[in-house]
Amino acid sequence: MPPSELSAKIMAFEEELRRRNVSAHTLKSYGGDLRDFHDYFTPPGEMPPALAEFDVLKVREWMASLHAKGNTAVSIRRKVSALRMFFKYLTREGIVRLNPAKLVRLPKAPKKLPVVMTAEQTSGLLDGAAHVDEARPHPKRDRAMLELMYGSGLRVSELVGLDLPDVDHAERWLRVRGKGRKERQVPFPGKAAEALKAYLMDRHAKPAEDAVFVNHHGRRITTRGVHKIVKFYATRLNGDSSIHPHSFRHAFATHLLSDGADLRAIQELLGHSRLSTTQKYTQLSLTELMSVYDRAHPRAH
Repeated sequence: MPPSELSAKIMAFEEELRRRNVSAHTLKSYGGDLRDFHDYFTPPGEMPPALAEFDVLKVREWMASLHAKGNTAVSIRRKVSALRMFFKYLTREGIVRLNPAKLVRLPKAPKKLPVVMTAEQTSGLLDGAAHVDEARPHPKRDRAMLELMYGSGLRVSELVGLDLPDVDHAERWLRVRGKGRKERQVPFPGKAAEALKAYLMDRHAKPAEDAVFVNHHGRRITTRGVHKIVKFYATRLNGDSSIHPHSFRHAFATHLLSDGADLRAIQELLGHSRLSTTQKYTQLSLTELMSVYDRAHPRAH
């Protein structure tokens, strides 16, 4: 059976995303969500409806099926977001007239604030990583990665994407490639500079490998590799296996805000395109403030 119009346009949309240099994670996520959409409307041995036939009712039907399968509100919102981007592409190309996915109401996602390490917990983890009494294959690399994630608020993808020319040792700046390949410059503190210098003197990489952080094969370390390293130290030193690379980014933003940093400055450092994304850290600070108040004020209860 020849590919359907829907299947062909999904492949064309994925190619468009590649040309726009979206991250591999985004490409995989959008591709999977759109294939789920395609498969739902393609019973065995049949073809899906023509693109012009998709309307609000069909999108709602698909959303209802996702809910019936046990998808969370967050998951459904993400999938509909992918569908909106796909139909936006189709309208821009003149293939369809309206974007039906934009006309549906998204399910409300529960507001869940991340648990953030305190400054003392974070410092204890970073300082302890330098003195782990257990043999580690690359302790200097591990410490440098942990210090940079907290010291510069890097996403794990940004950390593993760092190349040697991206590091300005004299001025202590990093050139970081964030979401959508957007570049920004972020500073890194003295502790991170010391750890990075010690690691680079001991770095063993394959010839022509530009990655700052490499694995035991001398190749660029993967995000999965960093997750494993963080889990080891967090479990070993803090007794908390739930700490992950993004925990350091949360801590970076929350601690800066708690110490009086400007919200827009934090937005720039984190590489958020919208201030509303950064504002969740205001909620975290207020939550902590109320917790302190409840514990300390004699009239709080």
